[in-house]
Amino acid sequence: MTCLGVHQSIRSSFNGQTLHLSQSRCVPQRRCSRTTRLVIKMIKPTIQFIQGIDEQTIPDVRLTKSRDGTNGMATFKFDQPSVFDSSGEVGEITGFYMIDEEGVLQSVDVNAKFVGGKPAGIEAKYVMRSPREWDRFMRFMERYSNANGLQFVKN
Repeated sequence: MTCLGVHQSIRSSFNGQTLHLSQSRCVPQRRCSRTTRLVIKMIKPTIQFIQGIDEQTIPDVRLTKSRDGTNGMATFKFDQPSVFDSSGEVGEITGFYMIDEEGVLQSVDVNAKFVGGKPAGIEAKYVMRSPREWDRFMRFMERYSNANGLQFVKN
């Protein structure tokens, strides 16, 4: 008997993507294999305001961090976000969701900007209260920026 990783699929509530979860099961095996293959499925990092609907507009992101490095805040500004195009059909903005292969980072600090009575932009804030939360956010941002051609500019 050899224990192998068997993949099981489930549906995610975000964007209907299929996630593969590893689960160990003992499976009879005829040949003895010394090599093990690990297959990892990457999930494209994305931002959503309505669960299941990816935001297509790339934001301007500003980061601040305390001098002692214990906390920080990211401010995302979206000009003419695509969520305004679909929000009437799909539903209301429920929050700010940053999704990658590690999971979901979320915030409810979301404000819409209106010009002449029409939606023009969204500002969302994500607060990090520990170095661990900061590191997790930075891993998301690295993946998101690589997927969307963003670059870091230090002021």
